Amino acid sequence: MIVIKSPRLRVALRWAIPCIAMPVLVFLGAVFLDARHHLLVSFGVATLAVVLFIAGFERRLTGSRRMVLVAVMTALCIAGRFIPFFKPVTALTIITSMYMGGESGFLTGAMAAVLSNFYFGQGPWTPFQMLAWGMIGLIAGWLHRPLKQSRVFLLVYGALSGLIYSLMMDVWTVLWYDGGFRWELYLTALVTALPHTAMYSLSNLAFLWFLARPFGEKLERVRLKYGM
Repeated sequence: MIVIKSPRLRVALRWAIPCIAMPVLVFLGAVFLDARHHLLVSFGVATLAVVLFIAGFERRLTGSRRMVLVAVMTALCIAGRFIPFFKPVTALTIITSMYMGGESGFLTGAMAAVLSNFYFGQGPWTPFQMLAWGMIGLIAGWLHRPLKQSRVFLLVYGALSGLIYSLMMDVWTVLWYDGGFRWELYLTALVTALPHTAMYSLSNLAFLWFLARPFGEKLERVRLKYGM
């Protein structure tokens, strides 16, 4: 497992990758690359997600243990996508971030999107899904203390995550439909997607209500045991 030793470099990567590099890569890929090259963009996002994950830890052993847990949570997310209508991907990504760090949550959400789409169908939308689920996880990592302390706040964030996902995915909808970005078309896409967004927010609430505590207790126990 590679370790980035410079604290300044780790901090720079943890901000620059999700806030600048990934959004620019996804947007430019959607605008300038042919749809047949979408896997190149997905591979680029996946690579950046791994670098972001590596930037989140200091010790080689700790990073290896975190990678095992991230792999398990990613597998659960992929399995959850087979559940009709209600899907626990966002909830599991948020829980991962709360207890394992935002970088772990970003990697979980991003890899769940690209790996599960080998079954559900890869396309230009995949990088946007990777970025959307990844950012939801990363933000949950930033807010881990209030999310752990307040179940109400956790449920509110879960509901808002459905809106965040829709906001980001509808960017791709507009770019795919129009070849460029227009605010009026974007607002139309958001309004059209309201039923789906509401259903997605409701599923996040349900899964966080039932899964946050039992999954959190187990992840917290592992985190304390191995000093992560």
